[in-house]
Amino acid sequence: MPHPLTDLPVRTVVRDAPVRAGDPAEYAVTTDVCVVGSGIAGLSAAIESARLGRRVVLVDAAPVLGGQMVNSLIGLFCGVFGNAPEHRKLTHGILDGIFTDLDAAGDLFYRVGHTVTVGYDEVRLGRWVEDTVRRHGIQVLTNATLTGVERDGDRLHAARFATRYGSVEVRASGFVDASGDAALCWAAGLACRLPEREIYGSQQLVVEHLDTGAAPDPAELAGRVAAKADEYGLRRRDGLAFYFPGRDTAVLNMTHIEAPLDPVAAAEAQLEGKAQADRVVEFLRAEFPEVFGKATVRSYGLPGRRQTRWLAAVHQLTVDEVRAGTRFPDSVARTAWPIELHDTPDGYVWETFGPDHLHYVPLRSMTPPDASNVLAAGRCVDGDAAALSSVRVMGPCAAMGHAAAHALDLAGPDGSVHEVDASELTGRIRENLDD
Repeated sequence: MPHPLTDLPVRTVVRDAPVRAGDPAEYAVTTDVCVVGSGIAGLSAAIESARLGRRVVLVDAAPVLGGQMVNSLIGLFCGVFGNAPEHRKLTHGILDGIFTDLDAAGDLFYRVGHTVTVGYDEVRLGRWVEDTVRRHGIQVLTNATLTGVERDGDRLHAARFATRYGSVEVRASGFVDASGDAALCWAAGLACRLPEREIYGSQQLVVEHLDTGAAPDPAELAGRVAAKADEYGLRRRDGLAFYFPGRDTAVLNMTHIEAPLDPVAAAEAQLEGKAQADRVVEFLRAEFPEVFGKATVRSYGLPGRRQTRWLAAVHQLTVDEVRAGTRFPDSVARTAWPIELHDTPDGYVWETFGPDHLHYVPLRSMTPPDASNVLAAGRCVDGDAAALSSVRVMGPCAAMGHAAAHALDLAGPDGSVHEVDASELTGRIRENLDD
């Protein structure tokens, strides 16, 4: 008697015609809001849009959701809290849900110092993201690379994506560019900014089998790196290790890698980043054997990118406005995070602020002057290089995504984000602006 598996029928198929440039998309989706990028800014925009009753398509070039906060192993939520001694929580919305749920499961830890940063288990956070997106009925498109935009005057009508299963066209009345690299705005022919010298990213990694009870303090670790960098071939001459309490793991942030927009160079930078990370582990095993002597790499993150290409918006946030704590009539996000500009290979600028300091992001820094139904959110909003370095962390990025959802909702399917009433928007997002 034949084995049952031999009864499985198989057929041979051939496409009607080869795929050619300019062919119509093989799949089409129509929605209210298309969000490009599923990091904290895009996720916040998508979830808040869904809560407002809008149909949402959330697109990401990676095969899984979560953007850099999950897939680059950032390890810490930064910029969510104000400075000592009050440590006010400055951003709510999606972060309230994340903190409540992960804390209850023991998958968060709080680091209290000049400010409060919140460490997390990236695996649990990734599942939280996926479960929450499904619960809100958000349609997801992953492994999808943006290839083109349909634009008529000041309105975007559709974005096209390539996937391994065929091309997809997403038609929407409103768009959020949370890609990090302003990919949607760039493809739409909108003006963007590029730094005139490299701003370095990091190759993060998680190491395990540590004795964290003997961990060196941050100053000792940074000092040893500075003294021994040449001996071990380390490019960055400082660094941080974030130890998860009660577990034998740490996230290491001790590398500087280029973040090019050229695809071939970007692939090479990924390999170089891992080679740097391996030299970091070698250094730690040798210099701190009581902590890292048995350390092994549990996972390498995707290359972390800080500031690459960003929108040239109606208003460019300046470092003077950041230092002055300027609050704008159309402010949508606030933070007290330092100026943190990684524009040299061996170190970075770190300029902290006082206990009462807050600085703000206006909606105009998220708004392209030549498009009426698109907003940027996250690290591709407009600022000079130093100003952007102080608002591209997860707290204000989540607030920007939250505000983008409300601004598009107030504009309506045929309206303009340039005409949104600032006081009405402020009323909707007050929890992210006032205590």
